[in-house]
Amino acid sequence: MKLALFKFLSAAIIVCAADVPITQDELLRRTQELYDALVPGDQAPWKKHFADDCVFADEKGHIFDKPKLIADITPLPAGYSGTIKIQNAQSRIIASTAILSYDADETETIFGQNLKARYHITDTWLQRNGNWQIIASQAHRYYEDPAVGKADPKKFADFIGTYELAPGQTRSLTGEGDKLFVERKGKKEQLLPETSELFFRKGVEGRILFRYTANGKVDALIDRRNNEDVIWRKTTGVN
Repeated sequence: MKLALFKFLSAAIIVCAADVPITQDELLRRTQELYDALVPGDQAPWKKHFADDCVFADEKGHIFDKPKLIADITPLPAGYSGTIKIQNAQSRIIASTAILSYDADETETIFGQNLKARYHITDTWLQRNGNWQIIASQAHRYYEDPAVGKADPKKFADFIGTYELAPGQTRSLTGEGDKLFVERKGKKEQLLPETSELFFRKGVEGRILFRYTANGKVDALIDRRNNEDVIWRKTTGVN
């Protein structure tokens, strides 16, 4: 009888250890604990909440295993401080797997100057042996337009004209006062200045710049995307 009771209790303990429920609030608490540990470089929460066989992908596309991830947690330099706050969280918790998806709102202060960034992060938590840990994490950074600079309308005459990517594939640049516009297939967009010769389109990653010949004429528009260039050759006003 005692042996049977012992076996029953042992089995109950094993089942309980293998099935420990978790809530979104608890996931958020643990995740905020991770971010609060970044400024002082406290590695303990990261060692605790990340599985030994985890995969961590940051917003730059770098892939970390746990040893590399932990080694990257170091105190911020003197003069630096910051916070990361979780927003817009959603979760899906099914059996021994929990997915937490959320925005991370970062404020970094560098010698009194404030910088802001927003990320979206998805963490996958897995319960093993009664312990919930992150097995995979992936982040991306929300795109933000650069600050608008000052255009130099005197330079617009160099930029205005028609540019060709391939036969039948053209875009035209026009100026209206102190504003520069690009139009393709009936869609017209303003080119906002970052500098007098570097432009961007609102909400579109990349930059628009111009190539000059040796005699100072613009002969191409460069559509720079993620450090790769698409060249549109100017077909008017080059000579």
